[in-house]
Amino acid sequence: MKERAVTDLMEAEKARAAEWFVGLRDRIVAAFEELELSQTSGPLADQPPGRFEVSRTRRAAPEGEDAGGGLMSVMRGGRVFEKVGVNVSTVFGALGAEAQAAMAARRGLPGMTEDPRFWASGISLVAHMQNPHCPAVHMNTRMFWTPHGWWFGGGADLNPCIEYDGDTAHFHEVLKAHCEPHGAGEYDRLKAWADDYFHIPHRGRARGVGGIFLDDHCTGDWEADFAFVRDIGSAFLPAYLPLVERRRGMDWDAEEKEIQLVHRGLYAEYNLVYDRGTKFGLATGHDANAVLMSLPPMAKWV
Repeated sequence: MKERAVTDLMEAEKARAAEWFVGLRDRIVAAFEELELSQTSGPLADQPPGRFEVSRTRRAAPEGEDAGGGLMSVMRGGRVFEKVGVNVSTVFGALGAEAQAAMAARRGLPGMTEDPRFWASGISLVAHMQNPHCPAVHMNTRMFWTPHGWWFGGGADLNPCIEYDGDTAHFHEVLKAHCEPHGAGEYDRLKAWADDYFHIPHRGRARGVGGIFLDDHCTGDWEADFAFVRDIGSAFLPAYLPLVERRRGMDWDAEEKEIQLVHRGLYAEYNLVYDRGTKFGLATGHDANAVLMSLPPMAKWV
């Protein structure tokens, strides 16, 4: 009976996490569409406001087997956003041999080969902007479960092609304020982790101006860990929206657009070569269009 009670509790916790990610997705989609509607002056203000196109995604699985899926919400060619995707999904099944080995190595879970079941839920967002003065941005939060353990991950990082010190400071200040309730040193730890994770080795540089990154997070206190990942997600809109509102009315020229397109090449290189989420999504059979949603609509290489 005790084992069943523990199982039932974890099922309830998984449901709570999945519901939270959907709610965060809804708030962000609404806020981004409101930005489009309120862009009534400046460049591109005379074109129709962008709206999200929403489609269902499914994880590939043997015929007749339910392996979960989610919602892919993409806006293209708006007044403010050139391309933005906000995806939410809950997927489950059995990890393949490659994913089992990676999980066992990273998490120290040798039992994955005997029982490779998994469950994962989360939200992933990437925004590429029309205006080169508006920074691109990435955010995600997630929960992962196996019979051998559960953990959370998430973070956000800012990717301006034209940097403004005040924008970078604001973004980091808001992230820090949301991390501090979870420990005095947590922001510094997650910032350093982001600096390391979002580094592009073959370019010898970061892909942006940093943020926070957290993975494999399990203190053993599910409620505390869930609260931490919720605060990471809740930090996103107050950290990012003021930057867009500050920059979206600025004029730009062809040289600045060129800088933006070349900088996007860095983003594409990183996501295709190094990003752990991209590799996991493709390796586990999730919808390829949803996994690759993060790629920019246009980019250049010199």
